[in-house]
Amino acid sequence: MKILLLNPNTTADVTDLLHAAGSKVASAGTELVPVTATRGVPYIATRAEAQIGGAIALEMLAEAGPGIDVAIIAAFGDPGLFGARELFSYPVVGLAEAAMLTACMLGRRFAIVTFAGALAPWYEECVTMHGLAARCAGIRTLDGGFQSISDVQAEKEELLVALANQAVAQDSADVVILSGAPLAGLAAKVRDRIPVPVVDPVAAAVRQAETLAVLKPRKAVAGTFRRPDPKPTIGLAEPLAAIIEHRSPKEGTC
Repeated sequence: MKILLLNPNTTADVTDLLHAAGSKVASAGTELVPVTATRGVPYIATRAEAQIGGAIALEMLAEAGPGIDVAIIAAFGDPGLFGARELFSYPVVGLAEAAMLTACMLGRRFAIVTFAGALAPWYEECVTMHGLAARCAGIRTLDGGFQSISDVQAEKEELLVALANQAVAQDSADVVILSGAPLAGLAAKVRDRIPVPVVDPVAAAVRQAETLAVLKPRKAVAGTFRRPDPKPTIGLAEPLAAIIEHRSPKEGTC
């Protein structure tokens, strides 16, 4: 099967981290196809950036063309996820949703631990968006800045482990999610230093994506995630315009 691993951030080094962590858990025969946004921001951290990243994610999905069995929007916070599920016929997995649903299979309440305080409001709203607020023990973030988004997990490893242990001891978290695409792969490195299960979002997303690809669910033709009716567009990237207008690229508007 072919899984599109779509990073709506512009940092290629983060895409490499995501691909490396996802490849370690992918089944034999699974091909992860990494793609990095060519415009936007180095890492999405705010509501406004998430709106921008979501639109870019839809463009990237449309540009991927045929042959994709399932796609992963590889930014914790899932920008563009619900819109993608409306538009595209194959399943689309969100990093945050996959991590949280996996955590719910390992314990009653999960904590989200991340590297920057600016992420907390967006992550909190993401938890609510997925209907999992009652299962979330809390969101803990580090204070202060960091030197490089590509190296933040190495720079902040000790502090992130300490923060995860605080979530267990003080928030009664049964599971910890080390969140944010730049932390891809960190869970496997530090799992023995945290006394509860630790979820790596990209690893969870890859395995959830494989499950959906094997199940081959039909595309909804009713309900809120059916494909919207065709509508004319102005100024959109051609592949996305074609999807929205229900036509093949370069054809006339239907």
